[in-house]
Amino acid sequence: MNPSNIETLIDAGQKRKADFVEIYEEESRNSSIALRDQKIEQSLAATDYGIGIRLIYGTDVLYAYTSNDDLEHLLSLINLLADSRGEGKVDRGTFTWNGSSSKYSFPAKIHDPRKIPPFRKLELLQTADRIARKVSSNIIQVGVSASDIVTNVLIANSEGLYVEDLRVRSRFYLSVTAEKSGERFVASESPGAVKGFEFFEGLQVEELARSAGERALFMLDAGYIEGKKMPVIMGNGFGGVIFHEACGHPLETEAIRKKSSPFVGKLGEQIAQSCLTAYDDGTIEDQYGTIRVDDEGMQTQRTLLIEKGTLKGYLSDRVGSLETGVPRTGSGRRESYQYAPVSRMRNTYIAAGNDSMDSMLSSVDFGLYAKRMGGGSVNPATGEFNFAVEEGYVIRNGKIAEPVRGATLIGKGHEILPKISMVGQDLELAAGTCGASSGSIPVTVGQPSLKVDEILVGGR
Repeated sequence: MNPSNIETLIDAGQKRKADFVEIYEEESRNSSIALRDQKIEQSLAATDYGIGIRLIYGTDVLYAYTSNDDLEHLLSLINLLADSRGEGKVDRGTFTWNGSSSKYSFPAKIHDPRKIPPFRKLELLQTADRIARKVSSNIIQVGVSASDIVTNVLIANSEGLYVEDLRVRSRFYLSVTAEKSGERFVASESPGAVKGFEFFEGLQVEELARSAGERALFMLDAGYIEGKKMPVIMGNGFGGVIFHEACGHPLETEAIRKKSSPFVGKLGEQIAQSCLTAYDDGTIEDQYGTIRVDDEGMQTQRTLLIEKGTLKGYLSDRVGSLETGVPRTGSGRRESYQYAPVSRMRNTYIAAGNDSMDSMLSSVDFGLYAKRMGGGSVNPATGEFNFAVEEGYVIRNGKIAEPVRGATLIGKGHEILPKISMVGQDLELAAGTCGASSGSIPVTVGQPSLKVDEILVGGR
């Protein structure tokens, strides 16, 4: 957008008595190709463009978006927003830039995916399909996709901020279905990174496909565990989805400011055992939730959430900071120009501890080893969650025993935290997608293996 037009828009917002005016311009090009049953299910390349306008009065947010960049149209949106509050006009003089500008572009190592023909991705998908089907004749379906998105954003506001950021992300998804005697089991893999086509070039596609196929086949023969409360050892990596959903969301100021979190007013209090420390870090190189600036134009940072069991911080955006009095953490995020930003997670994980897997196992007479987690649901207001275990094993007399499927973990995040008594050394991170009031955004979840002393396990 022409900088003089941005000045005109910000000036118009200020003259309608807004305390803060923000212009967010975005152009995204996304590309994906999907293969199912050895046929191309979808091949897509699309470009989306739009502008979001945010006016803040105190802590009240008014937001409008459009794909029409005509100046008169944008000015009419500002007036519509202000009119909805009954705001008149005031002479504040004319707005001019008095801040600094920043521009971020691809690092040199990024291989721009927009320059890659679709058949290069298709070859990877066909390889994954072929390797997965080789595992067994019981593999009846393979679904695999490769996607990437390149987004150019401009963020300008009435405080003089002017930031441009060129962003890229890529992701691979694989699901393998095995069937025997009328029973089916689905295993999946879904790595992703802040990378261009070099992500796919470095991906161990054959190993991912073989692993998913073998796991689907192996779990077909698994039995079920009796549902009851028991100790659970949770595997590393995507096991962190429970902390993300049941504890991470309630630590966002979007929940804190609405008093809809069990962690309201708990800063400085002990909410977990001393073995547990947790971060939300937007600076980790290449991770799927990594950002250079958030969607309010603030540089990202590493935010300490819990230190040795003590609650140390929340994740905050501009409005959350104003309402709660905590510092901004560079956590204002949105799916696209169609959403106003709110506080959201980036790369959220429980830090590595000092316990070994052997010591965790030896402390359990009977329990569940939830090696890999699947999907689930959570109520952010209460922290209540219900998550499926994709790959699980009975723990008997301190040893991993027979596999079990269909298990679920049920509880409340703030009640489970104090029951985490052992934290392993094997921290691993995993890509994910998080949905909330500002849309679906890329995130990373993670944790080392850890022991929960007691949690309700559903048997099937």
